[in-house]
Amino acid sequence: MKRTVLDVLIYLFENYMDGEGGLSTDSEGLKTELKAAGFGERQILKAFDWLQALARQQEEGGQPRMARGGSLRVFTAEEQEKLGCEARGFLLYLEQVGVLDDRNRELVIDRVMALEADEIDLDQLKWIVLMVLFNQPGQEEAFFWMEDLVMDEMRGGLH
Repeated sequence: MKRTVLDVLIYLFENYMDGEGGLSTDSEGLKTELKAAGFGERQILKAFDWLQALARQQEEGGQPRMARGGSLRVFTAEEQEKLGCEARGFLLYLEQVGVLDDRNRELVIDRVMALEADEIDLDQLKWIVLMVLFNQPGQEEAFFWMEDLVMDEMRGGLH
């Protein structure tokens, strides 16, 4: 089975993320552990780059540049290819129920586009949303809602 950058990110999230939004161990030791777990060096390095870019965006913070309420997100052709209709619909749903605001939606889309995958399925998107929310201060309620959704589905609870 070919391991992807997203597989590394999910593994890191499940096993090594601390409550502060960062990795709970030193990066060199962690890279060694990831190699021992069967991940390739290229995927590991790209996963760390992905996390660093997310952390930079979180540090930059600021208010969303988009209008609030009633705004419509138009996806580029590349975004439509990578995020199928079901995934785009799920993002809209998350906005409507208040899990994602404009800024976090854009962070999710940015992080999706940073992955090398041709297409991101709904389950993968849910993990990406979870990782983005985990790194955003003040988003604890949205994070826990999303975490419950992802973990329940992993256990076969919701369908």
